[in-house]
Amino acid sequence: MPTRIRLQRKGKKGQPYYHVVVADSRAPRDGKYIERIGAYDPNQNPAFVEVNLDKALDWLQKGAQPSDTCRAILSYTGVIYKNHLANGVKKGAFDAAEADRRFDIWMNEKTAKIEGKKSKLAQGAQAAEKARIDAENKKSADRAAALSAKLAAASAEAPAPAAEAAEGEAPAAEAAAE
Repeated sequence: MPTRIRLQRKGKKGQPYYHVVVADSRAPRDGKYIERIGAYDPNQNPAFVEVNLDKALDWLQKGAQPSDTCRAILSYTGVIYKNHLANGVKKGAFDAAEADRRFDIWMNEKTAKIEGKKSKLAQGAQAAEKARIDAENKKSADRAAALSAKLAAASAEAPAPAAEAAEGEAPAAEAAAE
């Protein structure tokens, strides 16, 4: 029975997430599978990837062939590299301790790279939020300045008609007094 490591689609329309499964290559995409070995959610940034390293490595050692997308996911998580190192140990190129050391170095670099991307995205989001708030405050200040200028102009014009009315009443009062 030829086995494949592939994705099984879940989620609603427009918001997919996937299970990484080992299935018979003849089974339908979302049909029966042998074992679920991980999850993948492309809707997040960076994408959420969770793979059981031991199960995936075991299936690769047994001969399961990953699909193109799953090969990329397994490479991202280090399963392909771990399999490569295990094959080097089997051939006698180096010992298991050296393979573990190399994998740990690679994994630390990969984790640092992912954390760097997450912090960069968070800083970018904070900068965008700060810029949005600054733009809102500037617009609010401009509106307040325009309103106060309009009110000042209106108050400057309001005493002038009252003064004219007062001048007009004075001659009328004088005429009435005579």
